[in-house]
Amino acid sequence: MSSTVFTIARDEWRYWRRSSLAQTVLIIALLLAAASVWVTHAAISHTTEQRQHMQSESITAFEEQPDRHPHRMVHYGHYLFRAPPPLGSLDPGIDSFTGNAIFLEGHRQNGATFADQKQSTGLTWVGRLTPAYVMQVLTPLLLIVLGFGVMTREREAGTLDFLKVQGVSPLVLLAGKGVAMAGAGLLVLTPLIIGALLTVLKGAQVVPVLTFILSYLIYIVVWCALVLLISTLARSNSVSFSGLVAVWILLCLVVPRIASNTASVMVASPGKLETDFAVLKKLRQMGDGHNANDPAFKAFKDNLLAQYNVDSVEDLPINFRGVVAQKSEADLTEVLNEFAEQQMAQQQSQAVIARMFGWLSPMIAIQNASMKLAGTDLENYQRFMREAEAVRFEFVQSLNKLHAEGMSLEQDANKYKSAEARKAATVDAENWQMLEEFQFTPLPAGQRFSNSLTAVLQLLFTAGLVLAFTYIAGRRV
Repeated sequence: MSSTVFTIARDEWRYWRRSSLAQTVLIIALLLAAASVWVTHAAISHTTEQRQHMQSESITAFEEQPDRHPHRMVHYGHYLFRAPPPLGSLDPGIDSFTGNAIFLEGHRQNGATFADQKQSTGLTWVGRLTPAYVMQVLTPLLLIVLGFGVMTREREAGTLDFLKVQGVSPLVLLAGKGVAMAGAGLLVLTPLIIGALLTVLKGAQVVPVLTFILSYLIYIVVWCALVLLISTLARSNSVSFSGLVAVWILLCLVVPRIASNTASVMVASPGKLETDFAVLKKLRQMGDGHNANDPAFKAFKDNLLAQYNVDSVEDLPINFRGVVAQKSEADLTEVLNEFAEQQMAQQQSQAVIARMFGWLSPMIAIQNASMKLAGTDLENYQRFMREAEAVRFEFVQSLNKLHAEGMSLEQDANKYKSAEARKAATVDAENWQMLEEFQFTPLPAGQRFSNSLTAVLQLLFTAGLVLAFTYIAGRRV
């Protein structure tokens, strides 16, 4: 039986070699896959080098500032850049849209910026021609063009009845055609497999890489089985082709759009303007950290005077303005983090709803599995934002500490009276040597693997379901 299966598969490959359409489709698929892997890898490598260089320049620019008042350095700020993980060269995920750099400064939390899609030209679709996009969207379409007639061709030519008379059962015929389709899919997938294995040399963990490859193998099996199923059920090549294209449009274009729209409707997310007003309203109740005489800090001042057993802020051993800046930044950060976590929770709720549609569309399932294993999904973006905020708060509070301990209240209060007073209200530039090289790392390999299990199960479920229907259809031929 196995020899018959492979004989049928070889015969199908022989037919494709003689077909100019099949040859063209395979060449296009291979070129798209190989070119997308190479171009995206080269672009990501170049971008990574640029980000590392800019990160170093940002630190150097901060450290080379002259003697200044510490609070001026709070507003001077600092940039953090996020380098993509190794598998990000195959699936950039949401990183292309969320941005890869963030400006850190006092009193506010900025969002990520310099997103590749926003910085690209009008040919935005070219920027999205990544290996993941090619495999998830274009490869199924190319498999449809290649194999829509694998069974209907036999029926239209009258060879199906002849094969039955020769003792070849429809299931064996289907198995042979399936092996041929799987071989074509594996051939197109080869550049992605090679690219994924090469990321191990750049630090990618083995388990996510192997699961990444396995996920795409299952995805290819799903589409090969769908091609076989529709071609088995259809009565003609035209019906098979139109049916498969309709299925492709539904699963790769329509259902993902429905998923995102459903998530947005079911979990409402306030707009930026609405959120900004809510933040400002809450911050106004906390007092102005630039004004040490703000009534909101009266209780804090009284506690501080009691702690040091003095009668006035002028008698404190530390600069009261700097201490107020420290407290204000801590309180402000608590409020900003509260709103940021609420927004992240809303994003997660929307993502959970959208990902549930992976049970209906294998394209959604492979997209989620791919991004999670590559470390370019929503969870890793939020991890970057949290790490960046921790760095921001630490460096701002370090400057506020210099403000509190590096000068007296009198020097601070009189800094605008003369050039000498302005110079006295500064700290030595050596104090700016406080920044460290930032290295963002995605979630651990084990956690990325466990996070991808639901999506992989969705793919396995779809593959099993389509193969079962194909088996039933084959028995009825």
